[in-house]
Amino acid sequence: MPHFNSPEPSFDALIIGAGALGLCAAAELRRRGRRVAVVDPGGVNASAVAAGMIAPAMECATDDLSPEAAGVLRRARDLWPAFAEATGVRLYGDVAEWRGGNVAELAARMTARGFQHQYDAASARLTTHEDAKVDPPQALAALAQGLTVIEARALRMAPDGPDWRVETTAGALRAEHLILATGADPALGGLPREAQAAVACITPIRGQIGLVKEKLVDHVVRGPGAYVAPMGEGAVIGATMEPGERSVIPDAARCEAMLAAAWAVLDEAPRPLGIDWRAGVRGTTPDGLPMAGRVAPGLHVALGPRRNGWLLGPLIGAVVADATEGRPVAEPTLHPSRFL
Repeated sequence: MPHFNSPEPSFDALIIGAGALGLCAAAELRRRGRRVAVVDPGGVNASAVAAGMIAPAMECATDDLSPEAAGVLRRARDLWPAFAEATGVRLYGDVAEWRGGNVAELAARMTARGFQHQYDAASARLTTHEDAKVDPPQALAALAQGLTVIEARALRMAPDGPDWRVETTAGALRAEHLILATGADPALGGLPREAQAAVACITPIRGQIGLVKEKLVDHVVRGPGAYVAPMGEGAVIGATMEPGERSVIPDAARCEAMLAAAWAVLDEAPRPLGIDWRAGVRGTTPDGLPMAGRVAPGLHVALGPRRNGWLLGPLIGAVVADATEGRPVAEPTLHPSRFL
């Protein structure tokens, strides 16, 4: 763990949190020529315990999202090809599929929201070419490449002249702009009232997934109760959504139920699999869309993406970077003022 000597290191922007939102914001700020550092205690975060879905069509259908929310997810997806090329993140997948359950209703929702799809009533299958995915381990590594990442825990902060001063377990740091990408963690010491109110809006949601070495599918397959998706040389089975839960210890009963649902989605008889079950805690806001933008002079938030952190990462990064430059709010739907 690094320890700093005086004078305290100073940056244009300091980001607290190295999940998808924090690293996407850092990457965007670096692309704009800013001196950026990320503070994170290390270890596995919620963005690593994820399938990496870039899936506006399926998300809008399964959650019956409003046209406004659908537009946000679509705009986020549209940023991904250029962002992936600039950062070295591998973006892939040319088809996503839903099998069984209320497939006719899901197809109708895609139609209503203007997402391209094919619906086969005879086989009860719905496919779309609007969705893609990333592999979180590769994406996190690519986004962190070349970044100043300080492995430490942020403790408290305070305005100091035109800057923010942040005390960490590795020493004090300064930055003109401070960005909170702290997931579902409690508020840090020294936050002004507006930022405390923003953090207080976040509800934790536990998600559990299973990593499988065997390559079960060659594209994303979803259905009632589970999905199965490619992941590296293997696959990932997911995912639960458990509001209010903070434990990162996998729940055996829920994992077994999810595995049974996955076999049903694949229409295969269960067989032994070596599965690494994992649990992560992400945050959500009251309306299910993230908060991104300025909450106080020089202080910004990137919080609460629910299960769409990877999808929304480049969009939130751009919104936060715009805010540090004093640009007009590009996505007012996401601004923290809607809750404050």
